[in-house]
Amino acid sequence: MKHGKRIAAGAAASACALAGPAHAAPAGQTSTSAIVMFLVFIAATMGITYWAAKRTRTTSDFYTAGGGLSGFQNGLAIAGDYLSAASFLGIAGMVYVSGFDGMIYAIGFLFGWPVVMFLIAERLRNLGRYNFADVTSFRLAQTPMRLLAASASLLIIALYLIAQMVGAGKLIVLLFGLDYNIAVLIVGSLMMIYVAFGGMTATTWVQIIKAVLMLVGATLMTALVLAAFDYNPDALLAEATRVHPAGLELLAPGAQVSSNPLNALSLGIALAFGTAGLPHILMRFFTVSNAKEARKSVIYASSFIGYFYLLTFIIGFGAVALLVRHPEYFSTGPQGGFDMLKNLIGGTNMVAVHLANAVGGSLLLGFLAAVTFATIVAVVAGLALAGAAAIAHDLYANVIARGRATEHQQMRISRLSTIALGVMAILLGIVFENQNVAFMVGLAFAIAASANFPVLVLSISWRGCTTRGATIGGFLGLASATVWVVLSQTVWVDVFGFKTPVVPFPNPGILSIPLAFFAIWLFSKLDRSPRAAREAAAFDALTVRSQTGIGAASAVDH
Repeated sequence: MKHGKRIAAGAAASACALAGPAHAAPAGQTSTSAIVMFLVFIAATMGITYWAAKRTRTTSDFYTAGGGLSGFQNGLAIAGDYLSAASFLGIAGMVYVSGFDGMIYAIGFLFGWPVVMFLIAERLRNLGRYNFADVTSFRLAQTPMRLLAASASLLIIALYLIAQMVGAGKLIVLLFGLDYNIAVLIVGSLMMIYVAFGGMTATTWVQIIKAVLMLVGATLMTALVLAAFDYNPDALLAEATRVHPAGLELLAPGAQVSSNPLNALSLGIALAFGTAGLPHILMRFFTVSNAKEARKSVIYASSFIGYFYLLTFIIGFGAVALLVRHPEYFSTGPQGGFDMLKNLIGGTNMVAVHLANAVGGSLLLGFLAAVTFATIVAVVAGLALAGAAAIAHDLYANVIARGRATEHQQMRISRLSTIALGVMAILLGIVFENQNVAFMVGLAFAIAASANFPVLVLSISWRGCTTRGATIGGFLGLASATVWVVLSQTVWVDVFGFKTPVVPFPNPGILSIPLAFFAIWLFSKLDRSPRAAREAAAFDALTVRSQTGIGAASAVDH
């Protein structure tokens, strides 16, 4: 508790010493280079969408790009999908505010990949067709499994969309001075075009281009930050601790851990297992030709993602050390004073954008702004595609039409679903304008780890798992995590306006994940129905196919 209190006290002291009555922040700082690079990116991706639209004729093309990607291509696309606004804007902002403490998200996001690699990547590719609901319903009943998968997926997508739309809106407001609502409308409209017309092929190439640009941009930015300190990380950290209100405690575990250890543990569990339940990430494993390429995808993706998170650490501390030298990035008081934590123009989610301007001028600012915008659009497109699959493939084709839907009908429903999700994304972005984007993604991970992950891993690894157990356990995990989030500080206080939260901390994973696993085990054990016996007998066929790929595609040479 004392670390958190000292950081808060340091921030308060800084506010008293530096900040007078703040002037209103300027609406934006329009950059010609940023506008040019934005337009170039949009033109290039529209060209890709036009090219992809001519090749997107079947549901396989729309959902999985025909299953023809290599492991390297898919690994880059996964990195492009995974490195969201939260990964770049949010984590850099959290490091800026709380130092080493902010890296808890990056460590958790990265730790989820070994879980994906060793538990589900290969089996997922061998058992499924378009999304992970195909896997859970392989031997379990179609209707309850797909209803559960669609319900959880749409809620996860909604939470994830909040982070992306808020990040996009803030970025465009900062750079161009547009109204926030108009900025969110632009991003939502672009996403609808990419997905509705180009499907997975267009989305994949947007994600690949964005991943390459982001890795190059972050590497360049890191090099420029280190150059300012003669490539001496110790000098960088020393300067950061000198100017930050927290002082040396910037390098120590702080309020996120010490103020509520249960919340920190709960967050860590959710981030570790949530990756294996994110529908837009799991969907990417069906775009490769076989299980071997699926494993390669994970190796490449985790390498790119791990490298990027190392860079965000330097970028965050670089922002602490360097931005205080540039009062123009802050809303200043009458005597020119400012609070580095409270008065940054655009809020702390924009520290990376300001740092790019500080170390590389308007050209790097324009490049990084375009890359960040590409990041958000690529992730939003991936989310929309996963949502369209949940609605059109799971709900419409397999629950409502019960397998009788034609390719043309599924494609039409998919495109209509994309438009509906785009409208929802715009509305969510407006409602949750002032939330920290990394935190909102943490909540999405908790839902994924509580509802999707337990059902997915037990359905493919435990013979005793039954439809009854999976349905009750999955919905119990989904409901408990969702209710907990609604009653927490994030929604109950920050959104609904109540004075105090009902639950003691905002991350539900420590309760909801074990509860889901226990409920699946208990109700499966209690299920003595004939269907449960048939599902247990079908486990042998599932095991053979999941390990060899026989029946899904050509067998995999291990």
